Amino acid sequence: MNQIFFEITLVLVLATVLGMIARALKQPTILGYIATGLIVGPLGLMRLNNLASIDALAQFGIAFLLFLVGLEIDLNDIKAVGKNVILVGLGQVVLTAALGFGLALGLGFQLLPALYLGITLTFSSTIIVVKILSEKRTLGSLHGKLTVGILLIQDLIALFLLILLSSFSGAGAAAGIPWAIFGLTLLKAVLALALALAFGRWVAPRLFRSLAGSQEMLFLTSLAWGLGFAALVALPQVGLTLEIGSFFAGLALARTVEHHQIAGRVKSLRDFFLVMFFIILGSKVALTNVAAAWVPIAVFSFFVIVGNPLIVMVLMGLRGYRARTAFLTALGMGQVSEFSLVVVTLGATLGHIGNLVVATVTAVAIVSIAVNSYLLQRGDELYRILLPFLRLFEFRQPVAEDAASHHDMEGHVVLIGCDHMGESILHSLRQAWNDVLVVDFNPDVVKRLKQRGIHSLYGDISDPEIQEHAGLDRARLVISTVPNLADSEHLLSHVFNTNGSAKVVVTAGDEASAKRLYKRGADYVLIPQLIGARHLAEIIGKDAKLELLKPLREHDLELFKSSAA
Repeated sequence: MNQIFFEITLVLVLATVLGMIARALKQPTILGYIATGLIVGPLGLMRLNNLASIDALAQFGIAFLLFLVGLEIDLNDIKAVGKNVILVGLGQVVLTAALGFGLALGLGFQLLPALYLGITLTFSSTIIVVKILSEKRTLGSLHGKLTVGILLIQDLIALFLLILLSSFSGAGAAAGIPWAIFGLTLLKAVLALALALAFGRWVAPRLFRSLAGSQEMLFLTSLAWGLGFAALVALPQVGLTLEIGSFFAGLALARTVEHHQIAGRVKSLRDFFLVMFFIILGSKVALTNVAAAWVPIAVFSFFVIVGNPLIVMVLMGLRGYRARTAFLTALGMGQVSEFSLVVVTLGATLGHIGNLVVATVTAVAIVSIAVNSYLLQRGDELYRILLPFLRLFEFRQPVAEDAASHHDMEGHVVLIGCDHMGESILHSLRQAWNDVLVVDFNPDVVKRLKQRGIHSLYGDISDPEIQEHAGLDRARLVISTVPNLADSEHLLSHVFNTNGSAKVVVTAGDEASAKRLYKRGADYVLIPQLIGARHLAEIIGKDAKLELLKPLREHDLELFKSSAA
């Protein structure tokens, strides 16, 4: 027992160190965990006698991963962008799988391994993409919603694939697809889903309400439900997999009031146990297989990093999206998903594929995640560089986006970004000027403003086309509430090159950025923390009894109501 404890602790410490190194290099920590597996496995730098125990912990990681995927699914994400995301998502999966399958056959893989390779190359990492979009604060933008919608389509298809794999056995694979068994398995899955949803609708709300006073019991009950249901459907008598059961268990709780609270607590467990999954995955990679498959790995990596985004760009161009929206959405599809690793692991367990395919997919995942993480973080810079080429993908007018221009406006005020601070500025601007145009990259904000009769334009102000539509060269005042240094510098450069008379106010996140923007010629730089402190200091200086706080509070509440309308 002491040896098991020691080895698990040693592996965890090593994974932590390598994860920190990956983070310092601005890479996903997953790469550090897989590297840990390589060290304790094929590299032989650290011999362990209890990998089976770590493998058991890895099963919990997969269960928690699928439980959270189901728990956090919101079908409104698809409704927000309509049928286009469904068409693009399905089209991407079909085209990528077909081309990947053809590539695998051309590289000498047999039929079934080629089919696995083609399918696993279609899925992109929801965890990595959403994390990077959240850090960039672009989840609410149109391309952010499109990206999440396409990833959701992929996750649902991956779930269907797991149901299909549950129909197989190692012996049955050679005989072809057992359609009768698959039909029975699909029926079992439907019944399991119905049972889970029934629990989520009629039992869970009352049960969780009775546990509202105990966070500990709420957490334990959620775990008991998720793991218990997964174990139930994975019984030989049922014949499904724990991945399917975990997903259905999470989906059952997605509509409960407590689902955010549950997700927040389960994420820590998922992160811990998922580390074990990636360690085990790395430990099973045979370096001889990787060396032997370096040509397929290079070809598939290029296909995922470049080919997948190109497929999405073509599909979005055909649906009438602008080049920038299509490019930033497509960029999120350029890596292999953790779902793909789950699928190949299950395929190897079922005897459908050998270690060569598992090693190939794992290597492609490592390469594509590393490269695409850098590309995702620098999406706007890449867009500006590739803009002449990307225009080729605008096959039709941007009918999927608001293409209205404001060429008739002159001497107007342009407000960029209409969040809470922007809403407050807008309120004052409309009292002073009639011609105010708001530019925002959140389509919901633009829709709300138009309903209030306010001139507004969807888009990113760094896009030259949006700059033209906004009429920056004819504006008297440009105010940006977006605290992005690169975007602010680009805005200053454009305005001063096209409009020498305009005043420009930008926003900075810190003092160093503010000084840099002043050197670039900004007329004034907003620093939100400084403004808040200065405002409170003025109130205290004018009103020692703080009687002004009540009317200011009422004013802010009224402002919040108008922004939510």
